[in-house]
Amino acid sequence: MSERLKILLIEDDPDDVELLETAFKDNDVAADFLVISQGDKVLPYLLAADTLPDIMLLDLNLPKVHGRDVLASVKAAKPLSEMPVIMLTTSSAQSDIEFCLNAGADYYFTKPTRLNDFAAIVKTVITATSR
Repeated sequence: MSERLKILLIEDDPDDVELLETAFKDNDVAADFLVISQGDKVLPYLLAADTLPDIMLLDLNLPKVHGRDVLASVKAAKPLSEMPVIMLTTSSAQSDIEFCLNAGADYYFTKPTRLNDFAAIVKTVITATSR
């Protein structure tokens, strides 16, 4: 992959941010991460951005505004609605999975606990951004 992916990572846990960045490096995927740690900062950032990220990785449990509300807001905003969104969260609750997929998330992953398990997420990001 010659171009660097622009990934908007909505995540409040610095350890998870580091794991994701390492997973992309370990899988030889060039990516620039912009990390936003509060849900209320996402929509204002995206609406003011000159260029949109290639993809958003979104946690559910965020400070200020829940990830469900962030997802619904992004998918309701015309210029943003086509951006791929991958949910990446600790929740494996069926109600969260169904809500997110019905609200427009492209994929839903429960956060892996081992670095090697992040490879599937990296592959999914590549698939989602090459549509």
